[in-house]
Amino acid sequence: MKIGIISDTHGLLRPEVIKALEGCDAILHGGDINRQEILEKLEGIAPVYVVRGNNDKEWAEHIPLSLDFELAGIRIYMTHKKKDLPDDLTEYDLTVFGHSHKYEESRRGKTLLLNPGSCGPRRFHQAITMATAEIAEGTIEITRIDIPQKMTGVLPGTGSADLKKQIGTVIKETQKNRSPEDIADRYGFDKALTEQIARLYLTHPGVDADGIMTKMGY
Repeated sequence: MKIGIISDTHGLLRPEVIKALEGCDAILHGGDINRQEILEKLEGIAPVYVVRGNNDKEWAEHIPLSLDFELAGIRIYMTHKKKDLPDDLTEYDLTVFGHSHKYEESRRGKTLLLNPGSCGPRRFHQAITMATAEIAEGTIEITRIDIPQKMTGVLPGTGSADLKKQIGTVIKETQKNRSPEDIADRYGFDKALTEQIARLYLTHPGVDADGIMTKMGY
């Protein structure tokens, strides 16, 4: 059985992630999904096991904070933050969590602890990562997947100057209380990228285009 393991998509489902998930029998998402549409796209690939993250608000109230289940004879526990794992993990073969955006793979006795990192918008200069797991005859083999950073939503052949100009436009339109969807439609921008820029601007008061580019890893 092949399982795709992701976390912290924060409203962005990259084409590389979709490709890596193709052929999986199940998908585990460690929270901070941010949009129902992300789950709908994942459910079109394979059954999804998902927990609610701290950034998943009213729309995600139906999503549990933790999951305890079995797949292919492997007992799995999921929660968004590592600190919320049970103190006693002896009953579990695999635990999955997220939140830190940093890939982590360790063991506590027989239990494998896995944070697949974030495969959503890049935060600072952290790697964009996810994982897959092959389960066979009671064993788990984890494969880390690193996704190359690129300017999502910017036309091929353009550079940082073009992205900075696009960010400036999104900032000005956001100041006019226009929604990311309206801005993307008005200027022909990529919607996911526009949402990312607008979110960074709104959650970091006083940030300018250069600051947003830095937070996006450029």
